[in-house]
Amino acid sequence: MAIDLSLTEDQLAIQEAVRGFVDEKVLPVAVRNDMEHKLDMSLIDGMRDLGILGAPIPTEWGGAGLDYIAEALICEEIERGEAALRTLISVHVGLNSLSLLGNANDEQKERWLRPQATGEKLACFGLTEPDAGSDVAAMKCRALKQGDGTYVLNGEKSWISYASTADHALVFAKTDPSAGAKGISAFVVDLKNDAGVTASIYEHKLGVWAGDTGSLFFSDVVLPADRLIGQEGEGFKIAMYSLDHGRFTVAAGAVGVIRACLEASVKYANERETMGTKIGKHQFVQDFIAQMVADYETSRLLVWKAAWAKNAGVRNTKETGLAKWIATEAAFRSAHNALQIHGAMGFDEETGIARFFRNARAPIIYEGTTQIHKMMQAEHALGWREINGKNAPNDLHRSLSGVGV
Repeated sequence: MAIDLSLTEDQLAIQEAVRGFVDEKVLPVAVRNDMEHKLDMSLIDGMRDLGILGAPIPTEWGGAGLDYIAEALICEEIERGEAALRTLISVHVGLNSLSLLGNANDEQKERWLRPQATGEKLACFGLTEPDAGSDVAAMKCRALKQGDGTYVLNGEKSWISYASTADHALVFAKTDPSAGAKGISAFVVDLKNDAGVTASIYEHKLGVWAGDTGSLFFSDVVLPADRLIGQEGEGFKIAMYSLDHGRFTVAAGAVGVIRACLEASVKYANERETMGTKIGKHQFVQDFIAQMVADYETSRLLVWKAAWAKNAGVRNTKETGLAKWIATEAAFRSAHNALQIHGAMGFDEETGIARFFRNARAPIIYEGTTQIHKMMQAEHALGWREINGKNAPNDLHRSLSGVGV
């Protein structure tokens, strides 16, 4: 199969629609919303109306039925405007809805997935805890089965995006505390109606000020048996499946940050003059801009390679992890360089450059730190880890053999 990087009519159409939405609705209020720490629900309504809160979900379950290249384009355009809105796509679509699509039964999909895919309900993802981040098996949240078949959930989840806004959460808890990772199970929690659920908001974050981040607390929350997604003990597998989707949206969003920084820097370098010449004539400024160009093209290609694998139904943990690592580091570097190009003007919150700098730092930590992803890639290359599963080729040059790369 030959490599073809041209976009289809459907992909071009959604790219144009989302780009127009960002230009007309998001960017005019982005800086002010950020400075006021305002979660703008009208913009989320606009995302719902565009159908992007269920973009890759099949139409039979209320989604738009778009492919993963289209999803990458959506995330790029949205984060070019506002990181908090791309974060919603990551948790609502990538981590929650796609996990239900791949692991829930039809009755559960009808009840939970369909209203999420249409945007009627918003969803989040409850995996991280105060003492369990990269070490998922260290979680303390418990869901103990009762004699009547129900589960009683107790514990805390931290750093949950849209914790106080979401209607539903996919929550992971230990049903067999003695079994380590094999004792983790996944449940749907109705955050608005299940008794014993409370949420708190983090008010003092470094970035993503226009978003909702907080903790979820569960105190004797009774969950019917049909809230269990998959089987008992499959939670760790489901969580890893979820992270492949979430990391993909994070990487694609990071591409949007790079592009935003590049566009702003090119514009400023062609306008600002020092020592009698436009600063774009200075070689150090050109070096910054050239690095952004390289980072944008490299990161986008890695995201599209992962999207290609996802479209082909090939497991893509390796490709997605690499894209997430490279793109998020490149986004932060681009924001740093853009700030340097803009000088004191970039330090002013009103210009919006500082916003990109602050917002680009968190993705290097969440959905697997850079160091975790480096370790996984190195151990795969050394033959110590089979990132894409035992049946996947372990040859670096054949990692996507059969899907045209």
